[in-house]
Amino acid sequence: MLRSLRGVEVEQAEDGAAALEKLAAHPFELVITDLRMPRMDGLELVRRVSATPRAPRIIVITAHGSERFAVEAVKAGAYDYFRKPFDVDELLAVVTRALESVRLRDENERLTGELNLSRSLVFSSESMGRLAQLVQRAGSRDVTVLITGESGTGKERVAEALVRASPRANRPYLRFNCAALTEELAEAELFGHSKGAFTGAVKSRQGLFREADGGTLLLDEVGELAPPLQAKLLRVLQEGEVRPVGEDRPVKVDVRILAATHRDLRKRAAEGQFREDLYYRLNVVQLRVPPLRERPEDIPVLSRMFLDRFSSRFHTGRLELPEGFFERLSALPWPGNVRELENTLESLVALSTDGELDLALLPTEGTASTGVSATTSLAEVPPRGEGEASLGLKERVEAYERGLILDALRIEGGNRSGAARRLGIGRATLHDKLRKYGLDSAPEEGGEGKG
Repeated sequence: MLRSLRGVEVEQAEDGAAALEKLAAHPFELVITDLRMPRMDGLELVRRVSATPRAPRIIVITAHGSERFAVEAVKAGAYDYFRKPFDVDELLAVVTRALESVRLRDENERLTGELNLSRSLVFSSESMGRLAQLVQRAGSRDVTVLITGESGTGKERVAEALVRASPRANRPYLRFNCAALTEELAEAELFGHSKGAFTGAVKSRQGLFREADGGTLLLDEVGELAPPLQAKLLRVLQEGEVRPVGEDRPVKVDVRILAATHRDLRKRAAEGQFREDLYYRLNVVQLRVPPLRERPEDIPVLSRMFLDRFSSRFHTGRLELPEGFFERLSALPWPGNVRELENTLESLVALSTDGELDLALLPTEGTASTGVSATTSLAEVPPRGEGEASLGLKERVEAYERGLILDALRIEGGNRSGAARRLGIGRATLHDKLRKYGLDSAPEEGGEGKG
């Protein structure tokens, strides 16, 4: 039953057991409890409520002569206590202090979370601010987290923020792309192997789980993990142990698992493509990174950062932004999310002339591109003014080529052989160009949108 007490909504429970049921069903900011109650006394209620995540403030009512029990309640987690008999003003004074402390706690958590996530991602939207608060909350607790979201939204950056907020922040943090290797190689990479366990195993290896012992392991694109490896991962989550390839005895490990995917794992589990029990083990806490189209207010702040970065890299000097530039960017769907925005602006700056950006080079609405429009050719770019600080032909061609390579890698999901075929070049040539442009260690590189 809800009642209002000077602007504060109040719900009554007949005893401590009933209060726990209400707290489990609905979040409350404050609990006021007597010490003596049937079924469960106030001290036990304080202990149980204080042990829950984001526990509400608890105020204990004590009778004259039972201050000792009130002190025990405070030691058990109660915020404050007051004595009977009391008047309404005394009660409201204590309630006001408790609720203000809750507000300050939430505000501090929000600001700390935004500061943490802003070290990896640039944003100003409310949805990303809410995500930052959840990242801070989940990061500080040693639970498995499933990070979901479309490609290019920044899932790997969210994982980095989780690690920074974690008690394991100073311990090893390793990452593994579950789609990058064949099943046999992925098993050896994750779980380790003994010497001679398979062809090419010239020496034993610990594996990423043992290397990350005491720390954190991010399993990127976990939805691509082969079914036999899903079973082995489930064993790690359930038993805390791994069995290296070629060895009979399991090895205990203490690793916090973060998993990221752009796929709907619940749907894949229903279709029999992903183990349902593994899905629930991974999905203890789920953090969804919203796509860029759901937070258009982030586009101007992201764009300014990228424009500053690329104008400095390409030595273009100060860029003049055409009228309506940010409005035009915000109106585009950006199916490739932050990664696509970054690559588009990189190409746009590289092809700028006389310090100006040409809106005609932007992708049109409804098209997906990680660079300039496919109909744009270098011959259409206006010539550089004599003596100007714009890029020379060589630098402009290289910037355009780099954008084409990134585009091919994105379309092929990071598969280098597929990207080479799409570009019409050999794999060895692609590797040379990846090294040339500093992309050899990150086939799906995307800066802010990585992951």
